[in-house]
Amino acid sequence: MKNRSRFISVHHSLKFKIAIIILLIGIIPFMVCVPISLREYKSVAIRTDATNLMAQALQYNNQIVTSGYVSGEPNNMLDTELKAVADSNNGRILVINSSLKIVRDSFSADIGKTVVWGNIIYTLQGEQKYYYDEPTKTIIVSVPLTNSDGEIVGALVLNKSMDYIEQNIDIFLSYMLIAGVIIIVISILVSVFYSIRFSKPMAKMADSLDGIIREYTTELPEQKSFTELENVANKFNQVIQKLHSIDESREEFVSNVSHELKTPLTSMKVLADSLNGSEDVPIEMYKEFMVDIGDEIDRETKIINDLLSLVRMDKSGAQLNVSAVNINELIEHILKRLKPIAEKANIEVVFESFRPVVAEVDEVKFTLVITNLVENAIKYNNEGGWVHITLNSDHQFFFIKVEDNGLGIPEESAPHIFERFYRADKSHSREIGGTGLGLAITKSAIAMHNGEIKVRSKLGEGSTFDVRVPLNYIEKEMQ
Repeated sequence: MKNRSRFISVHHSLKFKIAIIILLIGIIPFMVCVPISLREYKSVAIRTDATNLMAQALQYNNQIVTSGYVSGEPNNMLDTELKAVADSNNGRILVINSSLKIVRDSFSADIGKTVVWGNIIYTLQGEQKYYYDEPTKTIIVSVPLTNSDGEIVGALVLNKSMDYIEQNIDIFLSYMLIAGVIIIVISILVSVFYSIRFSKPMAKMADSLDGIIREYTTELPEQKSFTELENVANKFNQVIQKLHSIDESREEFVSNVSHELKTPLTSMKVLADSLNGSEDVPIEMYKEFMVDIGDEIDRETKIINDLLSLVRMDKSGAQLNVSAVNINELIEHILKRLKPIAEKANIEVVFESFRPVVAEVDEVKFTLVITNLVENAIKYNNEGGWVHITLNSDHQFFFIKVEDNGLGIPEESAPHIFERFYRADKSHSREIGGTGLGLAITKSAIAMHNGEIKVRSKLGEGSTFDVRVPLNYIEKEMQ
């Protein structure tokens, strides 16, 4: 079983696959090219020899025709010369008349016999033909014999042994065999070298990732390798840093939650102990302490409710109950509900709408967005201040702007105000009962609607929150 697992591991390794690819790149072209080269060499050799034999045969045309040799007239000199040519080609020469009879044979074996062969018939019609006989390794060339009037009076047939081709091929194969062995050895060496070279950086990366898993290190070491691998390492480091950031954020969140929940409980414990430890407590003090305890309970409840809202929005796969909502009416309804708070602080709240806006939103969650922004603008304001809310839209988005002339936000705090439990002004936040979760909930709700929120603020001069949300909700595809 171990051997099988080891085999599967090697078989699926990048090193093994690179080695096989390089090996095949070296061997396959060789194996393909050798047969093609041999076949092409043989074809060229046959065509070349056929052309040379045809040219040689044409040289004897006049001598054979004018001497009457084609008609069977004896000619010892021509017999000797043609026999010498046949012997030099290790072949045979036949002279055939127009009646398909053999009148001369360098072997003197078939004189007087009739030849019925397609190539001879085509030759007597004026064509030069050649044929390679594979079993006997012989090439047969036939050319027409013509008289001075251009009439075809016979055919000259030359045979030549092509054994030398097979001998050359055998020699070629022996050299190719040696070359093949050398190429295979070189391919193996190159494949092993490059497979190790290519896979070594990845092995180092795997060791580094193992160190991160075992918490020996917190990032991949920088190493010079392939560009793609360097990019992967950089992305890994970014992911690792993001995960560390998430862990730190989670730890900070837990710490903040513990602190925020513990503070009201501590206050209630102190108030309760004061009542229990005192005798003959005046009814006025008793009522005052009970009011304070009630306020702390309300504060604890608000923190818990805000935490639950945030958790519901952060939950993976959280759903929106989207419907077409009249944003103008929604804002007016919220402002009517917040009017007592504004009047108590002597804050003037003005709503300006440039056009009717109907958008696809989750009414409950978007109510939280507007409520938090307007309520913060009222609470973090100066007495006698103002809050200005505007609503506008184009063909794709609607825009809400919440502007005030209140306390403002320090420049260094602006990037952090959407973080959970972050307070730009901790003392004032405690005083008005803020939980530090309102803007975090606001940003999460807007993000769920595929929108965005931006803040512009100057300390002591007020703040402006700009919200942009699509008119038509498009659900994000799950990756």
